[in-house]
Amino acid sequence: MSGLATRLYNGEAGLQIVGRRKLWFGVAGGMLLIAILAMSLIGFKPGIEFEGGNEFTVPSSAGQLADVEKAIDDAILSVDPDATLVAAQQIGNTAITVRSSSLTNEQTLEVKAQIASTLKIDVDQVSGNRVSQAWGAQVTEQALIGLALFVLVVSIYLVIRFEWQMAAAAVASLAFDLVATAAVYSLVGFEVTPSTVIGFLTILGFALYDVVVVFDKVQENTRGITGSSTQTYAEAANLALNQTFMRSINTALVALLPVGGLLFIGAGLLGAGTLKDLGLVLFIGMGTAVYSSLFFATPVLVWLKEKDPKIANHTARVLARRAAPAKAPAGDLPAQAGAGAGSAAPKAGAKPTVGAKAGRPAGRPAGKRR
Repeated sequence: MSGLATRLYNGEAGLQIVGRRKLWFGVAGGMLLIAILAMSLIGFKPGIEFEGGNEFTVPSSAGQLADVEKAIDDAILSVDPDATLVAAQQIGNTAITVRSSSLTNEQTLEVKAQIASTLKIDVDQVSGNRVSQAWGAQVTEQALIGLALFVLVVSIYLVIRFEWQMAAAAVASLAFDLVATAAVYSLVGFEVTPSTVIGFLTILGFALYDVVVVFDKVQENTRGITGSSTQTYAEAANLALNQTFMRSINTALVALLPVGGLLFIGAGLLGAGTLKDLGLVLFIGMGTAVYSSLFFATPVLVWLKEKDPKIANHTARVLARRAAPAKAPAGDLPAQAGAGAGSAAPKAGAKPTVGAKAGRPAGRPAGKRR
């Protein structure tokens, strides 16, 4: 692995990313099309916070998670066979909660009584709260405001720290991350909760970090690039991607391992359902962010930079210099008149032999005849 990292850093691995930007743009366009179709035809599965409903909570001492979930589900379905149920969640070591679609007050009281009877606990220990969809809408509104402020501050920072093309490419990369993650949620049917919305904002920070690392190396490699006649802006940017490739992969692994543990161990094995929504969006979003920082952000940056006349002229100059065939020697001069048979003609540019004269063999003295 260290050998590969060294070859990548020295540009010897031949990993072409910027040179194949049409391929990456095609992948991004395909994902965007799938996302638009998925969100328009399939849509999202909103959680109870967004569409309203009921939440029933009992103490953990009432029984095992599976037994409590069955008791609550049976009680809800007995009063409303068409009710929508959400998987039970363990809240720490204190309570177990199950959410359902909206029930009337009479149905809620009946469900509480059946739960208490089945689990053999006091009815006062069963909480049947009604959740309004207004709260979820408020969370979404605040999240959108936070997203807008985040993008604004990031854009200003990148313009000051780098340049406007890098700011535009970074924002495009962040938008790609959000759209790709949203498409996965829509296609797979994951439930969207306030934790999901918060997770969307969290992945932006990770995505921005990776993009800034790559762009910092691009800026280092391309500083004064127009004064060079051997390398184009695209080639210098591609070298920067090669040099930061292993760092991005290692950073992704270090970040995804704990998130994967949070999702698969915490939510899957230990049953901590409250961690599922946050862990899921972080896992998908971080994986997408690594891809976009390597295969989308920098190609977009190069595409924007090559619209700059200075960069475009420099690229054309470098490519023209490479394409121009090296001037071949004019060829050997013809043999001098009177030269002896078998004598070689002097090479082009060779210094003439001192004392040599046309019609005389080289080296014969040119004195007067007596």
